Amino acid sequence: MAFGEQPAYLRVASDLREKIVNGALPPHTRLPSQARIRQEYGVSDTVALEARKVLMAEGLVEGRSGSGTYVRERPVPRRIARSGYRPPVGSSPFRQEQAEAGVRGTWESRSEQDEASQEIAARLGIEPGDRVMRTRYVFREAGDPMMLSTSWEPLAVTGRTPVMLPEEGPLGGCGVVERMAAIDIVVDNVLEEVGARPGLADELITLGGVPGHVVMVLERTYYASGRAVETADVVVPADRYRIAYHLSVK
Repeated sequence: MAFGEQPAYLRVASDLREKIVNGALPPHTRLPSQARIRQEYGVSDTVALEARKVLMAEGLVEGRSGSGTYVRERPVPRRIARSGYRPPVGSSPFRQEQAEAGVRGTWESRSEQDEASQEIAARLGIEPGDRVMRTRYVFREAGDPMMLSTSWEPLAVTGRTPVMLPEEGPLGGCGVVERMAAIDIVVDNVLEEVGARPGLADELITLGGVPGHVVMVLERTYYASGRAVETADVVVPADRYRIAYHLSVK
């Protein structure tokens, strides 16, 4: 094989991918069988199988038990609006942002005390093993799972206060900024870093993805006078959503 030349299975996958993208193989069409791929491209069974695996890992095709492999419907990505923290107005940032997009967003949550891992402790500026309140969320758009989030807050900040549980009490569901303000902590900065990785099995089961699908991971931390008061990992399926930022130029 010449330097820089793609392996045979990637060349076959690339040609099939192009047919899917340009509509020659429209959604719900059965992908050519392994035998047909072998015959049309003059490759071995192993190459044909590996090419199909590539397309499946990319989420372009899906296997149907006892029927074969079919081209998947390609969703039109929708936007998730991000605008950082906002002045307290009695509503969560998620609910505000979904209202701006003209959709109806809901969520489920569960909070429990935990010990900070080494990574979370570093993000919060505390010691590993320090107590935190961990809250897991499933966000839904029109009833369909669209986003997952896990939040950690140091109990040294919120413990034994009315806002210790993020989704309970008089300020439950109002967001970090307003809850912290209620205990005289002024959030003045937020850092968000966006990355991507293959989705974990439990994430994809909840979000309705298939193995190999990529998710965007937004790592967010709220600060008050340089002290981290909350950090969270937000997980979004990359094939269905785009993260859009509204940034002030003032």
